[in-house]
Amino acid sequence: MKRKIAVIVVTVIIAIVGNIYINMTYAADEQVISNETESTLVELKEKELSSIEDYEETYGSKAYGLTAYILHKVQVYSIPFCFLGILVGAIYDYVIGIRDLEVKEKGLALMVTFITLAVICQVLPLVFTIVVKFGRE
Repeated sequence: MKRKIAVIVVTVIIAIVGNIYINMTYAADEQVISNETESTLVELKEKELSSIEDYEETYGSKAYGLTAYILHKVQVYSIPFCFLGILVGAIYDYVIGIRDLEVKEKGLALMVTFITLAVICQVLPLVFTIVVKFGRE
């Protein structure tokens, strides 16, 4: 069951990335977006690049800065993902699991998994900072 879910998730990700790539290649040929949208995208890109440069300056290395930037993004985006996973686990545990004990155990396992994932994603940037800042001395 877990393999099927993993295969489905990987397939969806590949389809999304492929679709984005195809759209980007066709977008280079035609003017798809307006100038206002393009200027907004350029501003967002410049803001993110300056953010990456700030991380690189703080950590003293391009690799460490990029890693810290990615860990920060994972930390931010993991919160809604984990809440959604905990919600699905709670539905399995408390709503569907009333009649079927196997589903109840599955819900509990989902909640424990997503809570563990949330804690790891929230603590990992702190651990990385401590190791990089104080471990290199």
